[in-house]
Amino acid sequence: GVFSGMAVWEYWRPCRQLLRPRRERWVTNLSLTTLNSLLVWATVGSVAYATAVFAAEQGVGLLHWITLPPWAAAVVTLLGLDFAVYLHHVLFHAVPIFWRLHQVHHADLDIDATTGLRFHPFEIFLSFGLKMAAVILLGAVPWVVVAFEILLNAASVFNHSNVAMPERVDAWLRWFLVTPNMHRIHHSTRAVETNANF
Repeated sequence: GVFSGMAVWEYWRPCRQLLRPRRERWVTNLSLTTLNSLLVWATVGSVAYATAVFAAEQGVGLLHWITLPPWAAAVVTLLGLDFAVYLHHVLFHAVPIFWRLHQVHHADLDIDATTGLRFHPFEIFLSFGLKMAAVILLGAVPWVVVAFEILLNAASVFNHSNVAMPERVDAWLRWFLVTPNMHRIHHSTRAVETNANF
């Protein structure tokens, strides 16, 4: 739903003129996305949820060792997973062998909604492994793990989209979300900018 909405918005109100025609890039980006989706569904499909259920059944992880109200456990799960993904992102920029994988994402010089889905298959698997470690360490709330995955993918499509947004709205939204204009600098070809604003 988010992808469709962003694609329509990009068509009607693009922020920038693209260097290459949309249809050329979309074939590459969406083919890679389809491959990744099939690989993940075929191999680790519901592992995120199953891992959280396993941690709960075994009493493993931070949230099983401390007593919090359900709403607080949900917030800790959401923020903990978000921080884990942030650390993963920094790691994939800092370690040369990981950067080679992550470059597939940054190699798309025209940034739009499909860029948020464009990743090397090995990065997807490594990322998934790191997230599962975070799920176990946190003792994450199972339903929040599923919600986090949905929000993460929706946010990735949104903050890579090529949409025109009024500056006032963008400035206000930046307090709560990573907006496309805010994230675009991270996709600069200058290393000092690429390695900042994660």
